[in-house]
Amino acid sequence: MQVDAVVLDIDGVLVDVSNSYRRAIVRSVEILVGETIPRAEVQSFKDAGGFNNDWVLSDAVALFVLARDQGLDQDVAQFTEHVAEQGGGLDGAKAVVRDTLGDASTAVFEAWDPDRLRDVFQQLYLGPSGYRDLEGGEPDLYEGSTADLELPPAGFMADEPILIEPATIETLTANFEIGVVTGRPRAEAHLALDRVGLSVSADRLYAMEDWTGKPDPTALIQVAERTGAETLAFAGDTRDDVRTAVNATERDRRREYYGIGVLTGGLAGASGRAAFESVGAAAVVETVNELPTILDSV
Repeated sequence: MQVDAVVLDIDGVLVDVSNSYRRAIVRSVEILVGETIPRAEVQSFKDAGGFNNDWVLSDAVALFVLARDQGLDQDVAQFTEHVAEQGGGLDGAKAVVRDTLGDASTAVFEAWDPDRLRDVFQQLYLGPSGYRDLEGGEPDLYEGSTADLELPPAGFMADEPILIEPATIETLTANFEIGVVTGRPRAEAHLALDRVGLSVSADRLYAMEDWTGKPDPTALIQVAERTGAETLAFAGDTRDDVRTAVNATERDRRREYYGIGVLTGGLAGASGRAAFESVGAAAVVETVNELPTILDSV
C-alpha cells in the first residue's frame, strides 16, 4: 500500500486505554448512579457507532442504567443494537430510551446529569494533580476519606501502557508525513503523545475540540491538505475510524484514503478482523507496529 501520509488514532492504537478510559466510564457511572455495566460491555457501545468521545459514551451508559431501573427490559447488547438502528451516538441512545419507556423516560432524563458525570470522569481519569492542572479546579471526590470510593491516587491515566515501539515511530516519521486524529481533548492528546515520544505539529493534530468527531471525515481531509498528501492511511481501533477514511474517499475525490483497523482496542481476533472488513478496511493489523510492513512511501 503506497501512501504519502499516515494518520494515527491515539486510544487503542498508541496507548492501551482498556484500564484507563474504559475504567473511568464504568466507575463514573457507578459513583453517580449506584450501578454500572461490566467493562467488557463498553465495546458494544463503541460498535454501535458515534461514541468516539468517551464522555458521550459515559452519558449513554448512564442513560442505559437509569432506564433499566425504570423498567427497560434490554441487556447492553440489545440496547446498543437498537441505538445503532437509530443512527448511533447519544441521540440514538436518547431515542431508544424515549421510544421504549414512553412517559417513564421523563424520570430517566430528570435523574441524568451529564455535566457532573463528565466532572467525575475527569477526576477519575486524571487524578487529583492532573485534574487541577487541566481542569483548573479542586477534585471534590478526593476530599476527606476516599476509602469507600477506592479512588485511583494518580488517576487511571497512569495505567495506560504504551503500544507503539520507538522503532515504529522512527520508521514512520522518516518515511511519511504524520498526523493524529483523536477523540481525546487536545490537552490529553498532548499528554499521550509526549508519553509515547511522538511529535506532531499543531496543524496536523485534530482533537475533540476541532470538529464534530468520527466518522465525519473533515479532520482527515484537512490533515491531507496540510501535509500535501495525495494518498493517506488512517489507523484506528474502531469501525468508526475505518468509516472516517471511507467517508473521506467519498467526499474528497482528489485523494485516496485507506482505513486500517488495529486489533489492540476493543476489537480483536478473527471477529475483530471481520468487523473491520465489513465497513471497508483496506487492511487489518495486529498492532500499530505492523504498519511499516504493509506501507510503502510514494
